Parts: sequence; C-alpha cells; structure tokens
Amino acid sequence: MTTTRTTSIALRGAYDLREVALMGFGHRDEKDFDGVMRLAFCTDELDGQVGVEVRHGDGELELVVHGEGDLDAIARQVARVVSADHDGVAWAAVCAADPVLSRVYAAAPGFRPSNFYSPYEAAVWAVVSARRARAQGIGLRRRLSEVHGAVFELAGAPEAALPTPMQLLELESFPGLPADRVPRLHGIARAALDGALDIGRLTAMSPADAMADVQRLPGIGPFYSALIVIRACGLTDVLSTQEDHTRTAVQELYGLDHRPDDDELERIAEAWRPFRTWATVALRAVGSRMPAHA
Repeated sequence: MTTTRTTSIALRGAYDLREVALMGFGHRDEKDFDGVMRLAFCTDELDGQVGVEVRHGDGELELVVHGEGDLDAIARQVARVVSADHDGVAWAAVCAADPVLSRVYAAAPGFRPSNFYSPYEAAVWAVVSARRARAQGIGLRRRLSEVHGAVFELAGAPEAALPTPMQLLELESFPGLPADRVPRLHGIARAALDGALDIGRLTAMSPADAMADVQRLPGIGPFYSALIVIRACGLTDVLSTQEDHTRTAVQELYGLDHRPDDDELERIAEAWRPFRTWATVALRAVGSRMPAHA
C-alpha cells in the first residue's frame, strides 16, 4: 500500500494554481482544471517516484504526497516545479514598473511558470520529443512511464511518473521509440546516476556554463540545454535567446515594427530583472491571449 502524507507550501504574493496547471509546458497538456494539479515524478534523489496532489489553500499550497521519500525535499521540489519558491510580491513590483508587463500581470495576476520536474526529466523529454509533434512526444512519454515507471492514483485519476535512471537502463526497445534514442536515453541515465544532472551541481554554475555542460549529453543541443538548465532548475532571471517565441511576443506586445535582435532583446529585458525568465514565459503564455500593442 502506498504511503500517503500531507504537507504545505507557504505562498507570498498572488498565485493562481489553475494558471500554472493549464500552462501547457513540456509533457504537460491539461485541458481542464478541477482544483487539483496532479504531479508524478522521480524525486531529485532519482531513486524513486512519487505522486502529489496539489490544491490551493488559504495562503498556501496543500500537498497530498503518495510514495516514499523525504517529505521536506519533495515539497521543495514541488515548489520549484510550480514556481511557488519565489516572492510573488517582488514579481508584482517588477511588472508594475513595465507598461507591457503591467498589462500582462493585470490579465493574470497569479500566473507563474510551470517547470520540468528535474534536469533528468527534462533531458529525457528532450530525447523522447525530438523531431516529433509535441502531442506525439506527450503520448510516448506517458506510455513509457506507464510501462517502465510508476503509476499513482491522484484524486481519482491515474498519473504516471517516468522511469528512474536505473529503470531506464533496463530499457532495450520501446514501441514508437526510434532505435537510436535508446542509447541516448541510456547515456542520460548514466549521467544522472553519475551526478551530472544534479540540480545543486547545475545551479552552482553560471547558466552559460551549465548549458555548455549539459550539451555534452547525447542528443542535447543549445535549445534543449536551455530547457534543462532554465526550466528544470527553476531559474527566474535568465534571458534565453535560443527560440523565437519570445522575440515574436516582444515584437507584438511592445509594438515594434521589427523582430528584436539579441542586443535589443537584452536592453528591453533589463527592466525585468530579477525575473527575466518569468517575464519571457508570461509574455508568451499570457500575452498570447491579449491584443497587440495599441
């Protein structure tokens, strides 16, 4: 019988769990929200999986944890995943000082980014989803997790967690997974077991050094290295120039008649410190619902 425990995460500033749950990031693609965000993942220690039901309480997130592991460490990991580990009051102040971000914040005051569960899980997602439609990657990851990982019943619905690195090393083949991806997954599993994807190790480096470091992993290029470092380590103040969605959002919402190059993007983003990551995610996720600059 699975161990079930409860704990909570204190919140500071506006927070909307629905916004986080429905953001649609990485393998997550929720279509509705019933008040519970269901998470299933390998713990940061990478030696087991847990399932977590997250609910928004009075000034806190209430967690029901299914599975073994250090409860405080699991709560810290959940806080990182749902961006509940930073000061929302400071974020609101940054938004208030920027005319575009202030509009974005007004449209969704409780929005915060949803992140990957860990650098290991982001690296696995990179290999599984490469060169395929996102929906196909989501389906393949789910099936892989159901067969080789762990499934938890969370608030009446099943949620599957990825295989641990040790479980992933046992994989020889899998329907829908190209044969060349299995050695890449094994390489990531071995790197994780060796500590190369330890979140403490990566966050101790500068973001640029950490991204260069993870590009040594099989199948990880510049784009996915940014996902692994920025969006799995929960960094709040890194401006990624690896993809075009941010440039498009800045061009439209700031009323530019051109796509900003790196220098212009960096100049605009100076006003977003120390939340440049949150700002770029909000501009894309919330800004897409708003009219362009008038």
